[in-house]
Amino acid sequence: MSSAAATIHIVAAVIVDDHGRALVVRKHGADRFIQPGGKPEPGETPLQTLARELDEELGVRLLAGPTVALGHFQDWAVNEPGHRVQAEAWWVQVQGTPQARAEIAELAWVPLRPPHGLRLAPLSEHHILPAVATRVATR
Repeated sequence: MSSAAATIHIVAAVIVDDHGRALVVRKHGADRFIQPGGKPEPGETPLQTLARELDEELGVRLLAGPTVALGHFQDWAVNEPGHRVQAEAWWVQVQGTPQARAEIAELAWVPLRPPHGLRLAPLSEHHILPAVATRVATR
């Protein structure tokens, strides 16, 4: 058996409100908050994955634009012990008010820079939110 950690590939959304806060979600049974999104279905583009996941999990519609590809980020998976998660992250805009649905137990809005006030997954805390904060600062 290999000692290398298995990698889970996901697409992650960053949704920023009018107050400069990012939406994070907590799944049922989890203790840390993560970015909304999920695993792509066969043949889906990243934005198709986000459109489906955001509708299922939050009841919002992904808007056609503007979207910003933030890059690929990797860290330890908080909901899958012994696994790593690699996310293709997108800064997106949505229509509607996000609500916790499906496997989502709770949602919250957090500042892009620490302190966030919640326990975040390493992927969000150390990679995705800093990438957005840097882009916001240069606008």
